Amino acid sequence: MKNAVILLLVLALISCGEKQDKVVVKPVQTNEIDVEAELAKIEQVRKSFEQTVKERRYEDLGKFTTEDMISIGPGSEDWIAYRKLREQHGNKFRYDSIKMNPKETVILSDTMAYDFGISSVYYTDESGTVHKMEDTFMVIMKKTKDGEWKLHRELASSLVID
Repeated sequence: MKNAVILLLVLALISCGEKQDKVVVKPVQTNEIDVEAELAKIEQVRKSFEQTVKERRYEDLGKFTTEDMISIGPGSEDWIAYRKLREQHGNKFRYDSIKMNPKETVILSDTMAYDFGISSVYYTDESGTVHKMEDTFMVIMKKTKDGEWKLHRELASSLVID
């Protein structure tokens, strides 16, 4: 019996002493995000968008959006009246200008960000009266493979926050 216990002990020591492959966990290399640089890029997109509207280059607005952009606009009376006026006049009454005032812009990852704030939209009706409409917006931006931030989703409310 004593020999059996010694034999088991020796076998246990030998089996524990066998060389085992060590598992080495290497940290995943993540891309560092230069948040300030990305925020500056988003600010530039915003300024370019505003300038494009101001210059009435409406045909260029598509360059600011992803191909599968979804936008839901405000539903208040002034916004509904504006859309009806546009429809009645064959899209003639486009914005004269837009001013976007972000309250918060957050880089979520190296390819996604959101922009939250208030925008003021101005247009001139057929009698020459200038109208101002405001909304609260939440925009999700997506970075393309070539490094450009584009509008991907937009949700706007006629309820304006301060």
